[in-house]
Amino acid sequence: MTQFHHLSVHELVTGLQNKQFSSSDLVAHFASRIESLDTQTNSFITQTLDIAKQHAKTADALRADGDTRPLLGVPMAHKDNLCTQGVLSTCGSKMLHNFVSPYDATVVKNVADAGFISLGKLNMDEFAMGSDNEKSHYGAVHNPWDLSRVPGGSSGGSAAAVAAGFVPVATGSDTGGSIRQPASFCGVTGIKPTYGRVSRYGMIAYASSLDQAGAFGKSALDCAYLLQPMSGHDNKDSTSIAKDVPNWVDEILTARTNDKPLQGLRIGVPSEYFGAGLNDEVATAVKSALKHYEELGATLVDIHLTHPEITLATYYLLAPAEASSNLSRFDGVRFGYRCENPKDLHDLYTRSRSEGFGAEVQRRIIMGTYALSAGYFDAYYVKAQKVRRLIAQDFAKAFESCDVIATPTAPTTAYKIGASLTPAEIYMGDVYTIGVNLAGLPAISHPIGFDGQGLPVGLQLIGNHWQEGKLLSVTDAYQQVTDFHKAAPSIG
Repeated sequence: MTQFHHLSVHELVTGLQNKQFSSSDLVAHFASRIESLDTQTNSFITQTLDIAKQHAKTADALRADGDTRPLLGVPMAHKDNLCTQGVLSTCGSKMLHNFVSPYDATVVKNVADAGFISLGKLNMDEFAMGSDNEKSHYGAVHNPWDLSRVPGGSSGGSAAAVAAGFVPVATGSDTGGSIRQPASFCGVTGIKPTYGRVSRYGMIAYASSLDQAGAFGKSALDCAYLLQPMSGHDNKDSTSIAKDVPNWVDEILTARTNDKPLQGLRIGVPSEYFGAGLNDEVATAVKSALKHYEELGATLVDIHLTHPEITLATYYLLAPAEASSNLSRFDGVRFGYRCENPKDLHDLYTRSRSEGFGAEVQRRIIMGTYALSAGYFDAYYVKAQKVRRLIAQDFAKAFESCDVIATPTAPTTAYKIGASLTPAEIYMGDVYTIGVNLAGLPAISHPIGFDGQGLPVGLQLIGNHWQEGKLLSVTDAYQQVTDFHKAAPSIG
């Protein structure tokens, strides 16, 4: 039996076009892996395998009738904060344990229109709040490289599913690193696009000025295949930008014909991101990858950015403040979890929210409410907004002397599930990724090696606004001469 989970999306597309196999073959293969192996990783909240098999038959019939959509019949899965019509959309929370969405998020619709077939909804930290995927009401996700370790968060289910070979690609969302950090921990590629590139309509909000959906795949080219149909202007989302979407797949394939694709590329390296707190093995892997980029023709440039600990403090004022506002709608009245036998309206609100929200969500709501309160609004929230502008200005200044910026994705590799870490220590896992969201920039994480325990290490590349194509092509150039993205865990 063909091991389809080892094939790239490009190989799957080519095989379908050449009638080497059918969509039904693909869906049956991936469904079998999910059914037999996901009990180990817990990467899915809801599986829609029977529906997917019916959609695969339809895709095969359409292709036989002349439908030329390249992605017709390719399997994938969605993070569970994207509303999916007729399917549970829980956002990893007890609060939405019974919420069956009456409509599709724009991302879900766009991906389906392109021909992708969803195999289900992927596990995540509750309301996308977390860096380890231990904060889900549906249990922790286990890293396929070491089942005793976290996959990163909040899109840990998406990263784990791709790493384990349950789906070739998956959607994720990134508010402060929730695509890039799990991509690093799970040894896959993950891209967070420019804010406004992908519609947020139908994505259950955490922090509206920071949230952005993106893509996971084994390689940059895999990510391009998924990000392409995800992107584009949407009248239903007031933050969606009317900007043409380049053909990133063609850009990558064209760049491959160049003998020296990175000649003249300037890679900015900020010293602030290589200080205290960075694991020695991670630092060694990053420096080795940068040398590899130099061998490919790139030039390293010293730059300076806002110290990452300042961006971390800024984020953990602004994001909880927005979460406090966004999550106020979950009150036990309209939909979702409602406490039993409330005494009065106050009891209904209080118990529904305290029972429906997990500890981390409650912590961030309290933090955000405090920052927005009358006595502290100017001292905390307003000041954080001013610092956010300065962070964006530092990035803009850096891009005057470089084309992309390279940093570690995370300060460590994946840590043990149940590790005795304080919330502050867990928040530090996003210290290198948060600035990108505050500035609305695109960024990608790709695998660059392993530490002494065999755990994946990732490198983050940050681009200027609307430079997703450059990030994808630069990453692909690296992946054409290395095999880290082809490595697979022993699961299954």
